[in-house]
Amino acid sequence: MGVAAHVQPLNTGRSGELDAATVRRAAEGDADACTALVRRYERPIFALLGRMLRPRGLAGELEDLAQEVFFRAFAALPRFDTDGAARLSTWLLCIASRLAINEIKRKRPALVPLAHDIAVRGPDACVDARIALFHALRQVTPEQQAALVLREFHGLDDAAIGEALGLKAGAVKARVARARARLRQEMGTEVFDD
Repeated sequence: MGVAAHVQPLNTGRSGELDAATVRRAAEGDADACTALVRRYERPIFALLGRMLRPRGLAGELEDLAQEVFFRAFAALPRFDTDGAARLSTWLLCIASRLAINEIKRKRPALVPLAHDIAVRGPDACVDARIALFHALRQVTPEQQAALVLREFHGLDDAAIGEALGLKAGAVKARVARARARLRQEMGTEVFDD
């Protein structure tokens, strides 16, 4: 039997979540299950971290924080209730969000006002909405940014965001609304639909 015969296929349910049996095997330290877990969730983890760190000039921290997410997840995985209400993806995004918020607060990169940055880069920078959005995201608090990124880029609802960030639904709505208002102020346009 070759090496490939020992590797279990990636089992996901209808929700796209890793199946409970694979999660339990990963919690027990099964190497194939651990690999399956990382492969299934690395993309959303990297996406969240990138959306939080790049606008703040911290892209160099991305890989280290992603590794830290999985290090912490595997350490706590035996306590994760596969039969509970929480989805594994939400739990992992919670870990990633909190690590990103802490990193942003710890590093406190120098912020350059958007208008000054566009003037330095020239008029072509105005065409690239992504650059403008990244610069505008640097103006919201890390907590507001986390709520907005989880809502707009990861499609989580208020309850899931609240679970991920340890907030009540009203606080989630307030953070998202404040972030959107600040982005409108910085960019002079509606970025995300309410």
